[in-house]
Order: sequence, then structure tokens, then C-alpha cells
Amino acid sequence: MATPLKGKTVAILATDGFEQVELTQPRDAVEQAGASTQLLSLKTDDIQGMHHHERGDRFKVDRLVSEASVDDYDALLLPGGVANPDSLRMDQDAVRFVREFANSGKPIGVICHGPWTLIEADVVRGRRMTAYPSVRTDLRNAGAEVVDEEVVTDNGLVSSRNPDDLPAFCRKIVEEFAEGRHPRMRHQAA
Repeated sequence: MATPLKGKTVAILATDGFEQVELTQPRDAVEQAGASTQLLSLKTDDIQGMHHHERGDRFKVDRLVSEASVDDYDALLLPGGVANPDSLRMDQDAVRFVREFANSGKPIGVICHGPWTLIEADVVRGRRMTAYPSVRTDLRNAGAEVVDEEVVTDNGLVSSRNPDDLPAFCRKIVEEFAEGRHPRMRHQAA
């Protein structure tokens, strides 16, 4: 089995209410490709996954995002779900971490409602992206070019619409995470 991500560490940023499959499938894909992962969150307690509107499993948090450094990670994964990114975008430490990550040029994978945190961090302007339909207007208003495709890549930023897109999303994040830093990903204020 090829391990293009061997030696890389992927941060997964989530909190209660994340769409479980949008965390587990990408996590499994990057781990199968050789990466290690760390689940970052707003609290040290286990966080609650969801299967749409039904409770899923609870997941052990590895580290508080407030104590995390972008320098410790090679890539970032932002799963969706409605409550998860809505809570993350209200937390200054989560927003700071996402902003610093985007400005570092390191690759980011984001799916479904996950772009809300990127919007709050003001790092989508001029980027080509997709998202869940109800998030697309927010992306446009924040300056992104929005398209309706299963997976979109823009200089290390990989985005997808929903769980149906996970096979394509997982393939593309492994590819982009293996490429590493993308210099043009650096956010430039308008």
C-alpha cells in the first residue's frame, strides 16, 4: 500500500455536532495513506458526532485548539455538520488557528458546512470553492467564487458539498496533503 502521507500529521478541527462520516472517512483515508491525525476541539471532553439529526458516536479529543500551533501540523481537515462550524466560528481560538493555517499555505480540506469557519477567518476571498447549498451565498458574500461540483481544489484548498462527495473528497485531500505547502494559498487582504 502506498503511503504518500507518511510522516505527516493532520489536524482535524471539530466540536459537538459534526457530521460523523465527514470526519471518519477523511480521517481513515489520510491515516491509510500514512498520516497521523489529531482531533482538536474547543474542550477536552469527548465531542458528539451526528448522523444528520441523530446522535452518533462520541470522539476523544487529543488537544485544545487554543493550545495548538499550526507549526505542529502538515494539513487541516474541517468536517461539516451544522452545529459544529457554527460553534467553531464563534470561538476566537478556532478562528485564529484556521486563519493562521490558511495563511501558512498548508493544505486544507473542508466539506459541507465547514466553510463557515473559513469565512469567519476571512480567508476565502478570491478562492474557488464549493459547499453545502445553504452555505454558498455566505461564501459568495465573503468573496469566494462558488461552483456546484463534487470536489473543488484551489491551490491546496479542497472543498466538497456533502457526504455523497466523500469518495472524491478523500482521494483529493490525500493528493493535496501529499503535495504539501501551496505558496499561492496565502491569504491576501483586499
